[in-house]
Amino acid sequence: MKNNINLKILISCVFFSLLSCSDETIDYEETTKDFKTIQVTNHDGRPFSTTSTNETAKFVSGAGGGVMMQAFYWDVPAGGTWWNVVKGKVTDWGNAGIESIWLPPASKAQNGPFSMGYDLTDYYDFGDYNQNGTVETRFGSKTELVSLITAAHNENIKVYADIVINHNSGGQSEFNPYTNSNTYTQFNVASGKFNRSYHDFYKNSYGNNDEGSFGGFPDLCHANPYVQDWLWGRSDAVGKYYKNTMKFDGWRFDYVKGFGPWVVNQWNANVGGFSIGEYWDANAATLEWWCDNANSSAFDFACYYRMDDAFDGNDLTKLSTGDMLWKRRPFRAVTFVTNHDTDQIWKKDLAYAYILTHEGYPTIFYKDYEEWLDKNKLNNLIWIHNNKATGNTSILYADNDEYIARRNGYNGNPGLVVYLNNSGSWQERWIQTNWSNTTIKDYTGNSTWQPVTQGDKWVKIQCPPNSYSIWSTL
Repeated sequence: MKNNINLKILISCVFFSLLSCSDETIDYEETTKDFKTIQVTNHDGRPFSTTSTNETAKFVSGAGGGVMMQAFYWDVPAGGTWWNVVKGKVTDWGNAGIESIWLPPASKAQNGPFSMGYDLTDYYDFGDYNQNGTVETRFGSKTELVSLITAAHNENIKVYADIVINHNSGGQSEFNPYTNSNTYTQFNVASGKFNRSYHDFYKNSYGNNDEGSFGGFPDLCHANPYVQDWLWGRSDAVGKYYKNTMKFDGWRFDYVKGFGPWVVNQWNANVGGFSIGEYWDANAATLEWWCDNANSSAFDFACYYRMDDAFDGNDLTKLSTGDMLWKRRPFRAVTFVTNHDTDQIWKKDLAYAYILTHEGYPTIFYKDYEEWLDKNKLNNLIWIHNNKATGNTSILYADNDEYIARRNGYNGNPGLVVYLNNSGSWQERWIQTNWSNTTIKDYTGNSTWQPVTQGDKWVKIQCPPNSYSIWSTL
């Protein structure tokens, strides 16, 4: 896929390949003519922090910050076994450097033993009430969930709950004067906590609708003080019960397009904990707006779609020119390659190498880690992220097939250089590092070179076909 190669550059590359990597001295006029370093982010270089100001971190993040595991996929096995399955993984995940796990919605939902939790009925039933045809949820009992959370904390892993507060499901039929019809909005739940009626769903006395409804489910009215009080206000509010009784450390808010960002802002102000919003939008500016108004992190869907354009669309310039949340708000962006809702990036190895070397809070999908990809390679990338991926970012080179970026280091950590190669052949490039007269190596082991940077910090590095290399000091 390489094209329009300058013959003079090609001749130079052949000549220089005959020289020792550590001894080369060259005229950069031709070899650097296409280079234009782009300073992508400007900040003090500190790692991504998942600790709010009013909490003590359970996990001491490495130099690059944390890595999150999405600890489920759509339609995990039913039968009440999933909490125990995840519990059996947390020691290995902790040893690999995973900082946090994101669990599916844990409360009882309409579809009972078969529900993935997004059709939520009773916020306070974690598998201990006979309701909706079952005592346990699809994932297990409350006792098993508490045991999982305890085991994760023992491994210094935080646990994030999937919070569904846009809509509810499983209510009984009642006459609704605002619709002049019967609606399924009568929730007299088994826990006895946060019973609801048509007053608590749109349309009602507070209006006809909010920012969005989902799937025809009753749309919870956050403008109602009664709803606010039960979600985050009172001492036994949903958020506080999850945090103080169940011991969750943070929140993944489902379908936040369905209500105003002030809702998450109020939850965070009253409950605390790390929070992520699922604002499904490819526009980085829109994601930035939501983060600023919600006082929350968000999944970087802009990055997700740019990676798909780059790796599967064979145009790695999309990584340098594409607008992404991590470029606008490095400490608000939660990056990912796939999740339980979407899985369209084919070249996942390159995508994981990208998010685990760049700014943001990278997320690994359970099936990618446990079934579909090479776990050893992912563990290597997690180690690199936790130990080397720090500092702001400079993009050194990008074309259809190649992308090279530099993390500029922080607080004595040297940072790294990542080289992505989307072509079918080995590639080599001269690039400028932050290191003078220093031996470097590829921490992935994909290249065996150990070149020495020149006095002006330039060095030649290489990358195997359809793969990546990640360089730093010894």
